[in-house]
Amino acid sequence: MFMLIVWLVTDVVLMLGAYVAAYFVRVGLIFSTDFPIDKYLKVVLVIAPLWLAVMGFLGVFRLLRVQTNPRNIAHLLFSCVFALALFTLAYYFLYNTFFSRKLLVYAGVAHFLFTLVWHAAFDQWQRRVLRRNPPAYPLLVIGANRDAERVIRLLEERQSPFKPVAVLDSQGTSQADVAGVPVRGKLNKLEDVVKEKKITHLLQCADLEHTINLLSLCRQHGITYMLLPSVLGIVGVNEEVEYIEGQPVTMVRH
Repeated sequence: MFMLIVWLVTDVVLMLGAYVAAYFVRVGLIFSTDFPIDKYLKVVLVIAPLWLAVMGFLGVFRLLRVQTNPRNIAHLLFSCVFALALFTLAYYFLYNTFFSRKLLVYAGVAHFLFTLVWHAAFDQWQRRVLRRNPPAYPLLVIGANRDAERVIRLLEERQSPFKPVAVLDSQGTSQADVAGVPVRGKLNKLEDVVKEKKITHLLQCADLEHTINLLSLCRQHGITYMLLPSVLGIVGVNEEVEYIEGQPVTMVRH
């Protein structure tokens, strides 16, 4: 929560910085009496919460969101354009005048670039902080197979906020670790590992027959449960969550 608050506050500060920079680029290094900067900044502060709300609605601040993902960049662009439109309308309706269309272009471009660079940098910093020992989101992996190894390597390479800390397998395995993550034994040690490692997320990569028990344990301990599609026999890359009359379903497009 603290990091999210820091993120939101710095976003507002950078928004102000982008609009101030645009102001001085257009007006020059002076305070114009025809276009007072105090009125200008008041409007920016008024629309800032709405801009943050739009980004929140689009999921920009979600833990799973990669800030340099093309979809996220598109969401950032949309939110910045939305903020610019709000600024234009708000200033006009409050003061019934405006100064320059070039200023809007400068402000919109600067706002988007400032936000994009900052979000990419903050994402990397946040991941490092969340992965420090003890990690903020320790992940328990169920299943010692190739899928589990692939996911663990991916999480480590991408410095995911979810840090794998232990692996359990219903059949047992002679492996001491899976991609560097220690194998703690069979599922009979599930409760002990959850309490010892203070697990916040569980990823099931195998053992479909134990799904109900795993879900029950996650509900009991307030753990977020995740399931690899391959466990259900879905081996494609076109699966996604859709809604049928408000009911979420997993849909696979062929």
